[in-house]
Amino acid sequence: MLKSHSCAELREKHAGQKVILAGWVHRRRDHGGMAFIDLRDSSGIVQVVLNPQISPQAYQVASSLRNEYVVQVEGEVVSRPKGTENPKLVTGGIEVIAQKAVIFNPSETPPFYINEDVEVEESLCLENRYLYLRRPRMRDNIILRHRIVKFMRDFLDARGFIEVETPILIKSTPEGARDYLVPSRLNPGKFYALPQSPQQLKQLLMVAGLEKYFQIAKCFRDEDSRADRQPEFTQLDLEESFVEEGDILQLMEELLTSLVETVKPAMKVLKPFPRFSYREAMERYGTDKPDVRFDLELKDISDIAAQTDFAVFRSAIATGGKVKGICVPGYAGLQRHQLDELLNLAKSCGAEGLIAIALDGVKSAAAKHLTPAQLKDIASRFKAKPGDLLLLVADKSEIVNKTLDELRREMARRLNLAEADLLAFAFVVDFPLLEWSQTTNRWESMHHPFTAPRREDIPLLDTEPGKVYARHYDLVCNGCELGSGSIRIHQRQLQEKIFKLLGYSKEEMKHRFGHFLRALEYGAPPHGGIAIGLDRLVMLLAGEQSIREVIAFPKNQNAVDLMFDTPSYVDKNQLDELNLKLKHEIITGS
Repeated sequence: MLKSHSCAELREKHAGQKVILAGWVHRRRDHGGMAFIDLRDSSGIVQVVLNPQISPQAYQVASSLRNEYVVQVEGEVVSRPKGTENPKLVTGGIEVIAQKAVIFNPSETPPFYINEDVEVEESLCLENRYLYLRRPRMRDNIILRHRIVKFMRDFLDARGFIEVETPILIKSTPEGARDYLVPSRLNPGKFYALPQSPQQLKQLLMVAGLEKYFQIAKCFRDEDSRADRQPEFTQLDLEESFVEEGDILQLMEELLTSLVETVKPAMKVLKPFPRFSYREAMERYGTDKPDVRFDLELKDISDIAAQTDFAVFRSAIATGGKVKGICVPGYAGLQRHQLDELLNLAKSCGAEGLIAIALDGVKSAAAKHLTPAQLKDIASRFKAKPGDLLLLVADKSEIVNKTLDELRREMARRLNLAEADLLAFAFVVDFPLLEWSQTTNRWESMHHPFTAPRREDIPLLDTEPGKVYARHYDLVCNGCELGSGSIRIHQRQLQEKIFKLLGYSKEEMKHRFGHFLRALEYGAPPHGGIAIGLDRLVMLLAGEQSIREVIAFPKNQNAVDLMFDTPSYVDKNQLDELNLKLKHEIITGS
């Protein structure tokens, strides 16, 4: 080994010991004829003193050192003089007096600071990812991810689950997003697909009798990127036989509660996890992934609004819409520009406008259309007090909910209502099984076609499929959807009925799902499972705003890897081998 210790493991108990360290120069300082460097490796930082009176050789080397040079230092650990300790470092009570120094490799000046966590243009971060990952914050995020995955594996292993790897090259099947397709050289004209999830595979493992499966699974979806979405992502995927919904939810609550307490004990967890029906979540929060760290719940005042002379209210209700709002405590004195910002936010969500009623002398353009009794009833519905602000939206139900959800989050940000160190996990249950698509003019699965309907609702599949509820559940945390799962269909007849409702013909069922339907005929057990987005979970525990900050080598918003410059063109010989021809001639630059 080229080093005897890691930088961050040194403490006062090591005082007097000779050590050999190796790492990167994090920072260099000259003080009155002596040089100091903060030496960094993957464990952390320690201060090294290079004194010409002790080692002229080491001091001479120090004169040529620059940030990010790779060096080796031999020296003695000593306690820092009283009053010079650095409480910001775990090694702040000691320093290493260098007796010898060697430069392993110099470094060019990096394109951004590594020893300061200042904001950097994203393209630079991604193009020079190996440098960005040197930042202590990024190092800590990657280590946190490792510890979370290790905890999950140990937790599930202790409960009888076994990890099974499933194929990456599979058959293209509908999962809700576009597939990434891979052409087969040995089978011209045919394609594999990269899995959007191991859904069918894990169900087949239940048919195989393995009973308790899990996997840290790589998944792929060809969809537009955003802060919490990447074209390739990782999820904790698990499935268990002979379970009901409550068994899976209890397992997840135990896993996540103990995970946070072990891996991030400084964070708090809301216990027990609250459970909301889908309808309740939409009515109270306007979304099926509510942030329950703060109040500002939505209230429906459609009944009161219908009795007013306010044309905006009456028009929305007459066309089947609603009038709902939130009460922002103590915000009645907002300035005009602040109201304009909220109005623009509402319009960006599709709303035609925003009605603000400040309960401070009742300042509002809408107030002249409302009687004092109606204003009193509205304020009472929100339990509002003088000085509060009511934000109301009158529109189609889906626009009202979407707008108020965004307004609720925005006001929580402005008023700092959400505790940063609180993880408010929650379950959302009782989703509709199907939803009618105006685009395709047919029923579509709200989750996926393998989700079981509630037993008591099965007769409704033949008469009123829109009233059928699913045995489906979502896991959310702090306004982020972390995972989805369900009890699965385990009988061929019921699975075929669902496929038929979704518009699949017998031929399509056989072509797409023949293997799966046959498997259900061979004693398939009742089973269910869930998949949790690992990237999003790590993001929340790391306190980051984007999953790109917890993935070692992510892609940008256009699904491009700027470091490898991929996707990239391939030469004609490779296309010929795969029996592929581009539809339009594309200049490749070759």
